[in-house]
Amino acid sequence: MRVRSVAKYIRLSPQKCRLVAAQIRAKPVGKALEILEFSAQKGAKPMKKALDSAIANAEHNEGADIDQLWVEQAMVDEAPMLKRFQPRAKGRGVRILKRSCHITLSVSDEPRAGKQRGKKLAVKG
Repeated sequence: MRVRSVAKYIRLSPQKCRLVAAQIRAKPVGKALEILEFSAQKGAKPMKKALDSAIANAEHNEGADIDQLWVEQAMVDEAPMLKRFQPRAKGRGVRILKRSCHITLSVSDEPRAGKQRGKKLAVKG
């Protein structure tokens, strides 16, 4: 069973949000919530909100047991940027890009379901 939630148009740089997503990926839901609650990073609050939504979706729609859920996938994509100009000297203007992101979180009842990487090959030499 896999349940997901999507938080769109979060006014936060995707780069900052990906740092938080990497901390909770492939962890039990209880541990991930604990990490997000006590994290001082700006991306922790919207990530926690998306994780709470995914947990609620799994419990309500699928009847899943919360204690057995794992964070299967934590993905952060770019959203449209707000383009602004800041006045500078001699009549010039500097372009400012205010970035935003989309957060996609997926929870599953299997511990390592989202991990589909191949094994690294040993180099003989």
